[in-house]
This record gives sequence, structure tokens and C-alpha cells, in this order.
Amino acid sequence: MALSAAVRAHEVLRFGYASPYPAETGEDTVPPPRRVQPHHLVTRGGRWYLVAWDLDRDDWRVFRADRITPRTPTGPRFTPRELPGGDVADFVTGRFRGSDHSPEWPCRGEVVLHLPAATVSPYAPAGTVEELGPDRCRLTLGSWSWPALAAAVGAFDTDIEVIGPPALKEAFARLAQRCADAARSAPGALPTPTEGAPPGRRTP
Repeated sequence: MALSAAVRAHEVLRFGYASPYPAETGEDTVPPPRRVQPHHLVTRGGRWYLVAWDLDRDDWRVFRADRITPRTPTGPRFTPRELPGGDVADFVTGRFRGSDHSPEWPCRGEVVLHLPAATVSPYAPAGTVEELGPDRCRLTLGSWSWPALAAAVGAFDTDIEVIGPPALKEAFARLAQRCADAARSAPGALPTPTEGAPPGRRTP
């Protein structure tokens, strides 16, 4: 919540950052706090990451949130920089691959879901989820076809705003028509959701 607040307020953040190899750093070694301009809070593979401009290293960095210990108070407000490439999902994926290349999915789209990022993240391990507020998040996801991508996003039982591309909007329209045709051809009550179904999703 502290990281999310700093991102939304555009305030410089100071924090301690735990080493992934504490045995190599030594117990008496305490690195100086990091100073960053926090820009995005995203999830990938079930973990939260902070995308930020590192003021001391004069470069972009991606930090694992579970290794961050925020310091108070936060610093002055700043004007957000333009992220390289302009797309946080491409940027994070490129950093994990050690390159700036975008994912190699034939079809890749971006939507806004009216659900918390923490609710969406466990059920979108192959996607990138960016927090936009307490009840909204941006999901960037890839698939082998546009209908498959639309169906995967539609599995979340919530309002969906399609950011793009147009091919994804067209796939949603086709999927909606197919669902409407199926409902007309097989009237009856909707099935009762299975106990233990993921939050924010309907059971098929």
C-alpha cells in the first residue's frame, strides 16, 4: 500500500532493498537506501514489482516489492518521465528477458478490468497486471488467437474496457454474438457457480 500510494502521488521514494544473496553481503553490511521516482506497480508470475527511475543510477530499474522496506517520509513530488517504449508490459518483459523485445505472442492485447490488481494477478500468471487504483487494474495478456484472448479476459466476471488493439475489440464482438446465439439455442437457468471458484470469475 505504501508503494501504491507513492506511485499515485508521484512522490520520490526512499527504501531499503534486501539482497537476494544475504550470505554474500554479510550481516554487518547495510547498503544505503535507494532513491527512486516510482512509476508503476505491476505483478508478474504472482510477484509484485516496482518500476521506477533510480535517481542515483540515473536509469530505469525493476524492484521486487517483497524486498523493499519503505522509508518515511517520502520525498518531493516529481513529473513522471516517459517509460522507454511507452508500454510497461513490454518494458518489464524485456527486462526479464535481458532485452527490449516485446513478447512473441501472435496476438497481444490490453484491457482495464474493474477489479483490484491483487484479485486478477493470481489468475493471469502469463500476463502483466498494473494497479490503477483500489478497484481497477490494467491487464496486458497474449494468446495464440484473438478469440482465445477475448475468452481469457472475459473469464473475469467484471466490467472490461478494451484499450486495444482493434482486433481484440472485434474478437469480443464476435464472442458476444456467439454467446448470445448459444443462450437463445439452449434456454434455461444459468449453472450455479462451483464452490471455490476464483474471485471475480464465473464457473463455465
